[in-house]
Amino acid sequence: MSDSSTDNTIRLAKRVAEMRACSRREAEQYIEGGWVSVDGVVVEEPGARAAPHQTVTIAPDATLLDVVPVTLLLHKPAGVNAGVGQQGVPALTCLRADTLTADARGQRFLKRHLAGLTLTNPLETMASGLVVFTQDFRVARKLVDDAARMEQELIVEVAGQIAENGLAKLNHGLTFNGKPLPPIKVSWQNEKRLRFALKGVQPGQIEHMCKQVGLSVVAIKRIRIGRIAMAGLPVGEWRYLQPYERF
Repeated sequence: MSDSSTDNTIRLAKRVAEMRACSRREAEQYIEGGWVSVDGVVVEEPGARAAPHQTVTIAPDATLLDVVPVTLLLHKPAGVNAGVGQQGVPALTCLRADTLTADARGQRFLKRHLAGLTLTNPLETMASGLVVFTQDFRVARKLVDDAARMEQELIVEVAGQIAENGLAKLNHGLTFNGKPLPPIKVSWQNEKRLRFALKGVQPGQIEHMCKQVGLSVVAIKRIRIGRIAMAGLPVGEWRYLQPYERF
């Protein structure tokens, strides 16, 4: 395709290359990196076009350094699908510029941050809480390959009367899918909520465990994966994992 067209627009990369006195490929990298704006609106598509009367701006701190892979932390609402079964709209639909939590609005959001994401720790559709998406293979390897050794913390709202010695059995002595469960940490948070801290949790496991001691699950919320807690992240919003944070 030529640089000019019948509607008098030219390739944005050509404009940037002329402004920066750089190669066309470098101009495309500036655009892909989210450093170029047309009439004040960031444009990330290297094939974009601009009219002569439009104002093209390159951010003063623009760089050709590769965009660093990101990890996103979402407070998934109940009813949204996060890798378990087919019900509910996909959790990926919650990851948008307008749902980036207000405390993180200062961080540069790029459309490419939503590409090639891996969901590391599935969560039941009926549950809410912390869900992790990552582009970083190191994070994916740690959370997926080492899932059996990564502790998760969940708050479980229950109904019913717990069986005698039920709490002790929840900590150790129950089975799931015909196999004995390893010891885990379960305690009462209040009269209706249990706190579970366990590794290698499987879909349906907590509901099954509660049923074995006479309790029915009303709601589940995952509040921590490894050393990363959901903290004050509002439901339906997300933030970036910061460079100093480690799972």
